[in-house]
Parts: sequence; C-alpha cells; structure tokens
Amino acid sequence: MRNPFFWVTVGIFALDFATKWISGIKLQPVGSVDIIPGYLGFTYVHNTGVAFGFFNDIESAWKPYILSTIALIALVIIALFAARVPRSRTILRSALAIITGGVMGNFMDRLIHGYVIDFIDFHIQDVFHWPAFNVADSAITIGIVLMFLDIIKQSAVHSRQ
Repeated sequence: MRNPFFWVTVGIFALDFATKWISGIKLQPVGSVDIIPGYLGFTYVHNTGVAFGFFNDIESAWKPYILSTIALIALVIIALFAARVPRSRTILRSALAIITGGVMGNFMDRLIHGYVIDFIDFHIQDVFHWPAFNVADSAITIGIVLMFLDIIKQSAVHSRQ
C-alpha cells in the first residue's frame, strides 16, 4: 500500500501485539520487574476495563462484549472521518492512524483473552502510582494529543484568514 498512514497503524498494532506477547512470556511467571526502582517497572496485569484501568472494578459478564462493540464503533467512526480528512492535514491523519493502531491492539486483546494485557507500571516512590498501561493505551493518548495540536493549528490558520 502507498498510504504511509496505513503503515503507521500496522506498526502501532504490531508493536503493541509484540510487547504484550513478550510481557506474557517474560513477566507472567515473575509478576513484576523494576526498570527504574521507585519510578518505572513492568508488571503483568489483566485489565478488564478501558485505558489505564478505568472501569476495571465494574463486574459484568457483558463488559467484554460492550467494550468490544464500543471499540468497533470507534474504528468505524474513525475510518469514516479519516476518509474525509484532506491530505494536507498530516497531523490529523497521523493522529487517526496512531489511534486506530491502539484501538485495534486493545480490541484484539479483548477478542483473544476477554481482557487487555497491561504491563507498563509508572509510579513515583509511594507518592503516586499511575494504573498499568500498554503501547496501545500510549498510542491512543498520543493520537488524542496530536488531534488537539491539529485543532490548535487549524484555529490559528483560520484566525489569520
């Protein structure tokens, strides 16, 4: 394919899949590994919620199906929107490709396991602890930030006209 944004999506999806696979092999037997003691580690976690563990505490047999359906709807909306984005909006097109790769990565986990594998564990000593996350969560977050940057850029362009 000639579309570089397609390859961004595939790259994010592949990186997410590979890191989750490796974390399952390396971390599942040991549980946790400190990378930077007191700040960063790898911890194998089954996340039944959404990004960064939100809604993890909600118990329902329907939750994996509902979250998978939401992911599918998001993918369709992103695809429909991306098809209408002008080629000149590279930041927005990149953002959508990155988000798509992340959504697909977590969606695949839900299909295969019924949960998402998280493994990046960021904390600051015992003062602050962010919920475990993965490459897909990071990609979705980065994509959203890029979307906001595109909005700011477009606002500046339109205010000059």
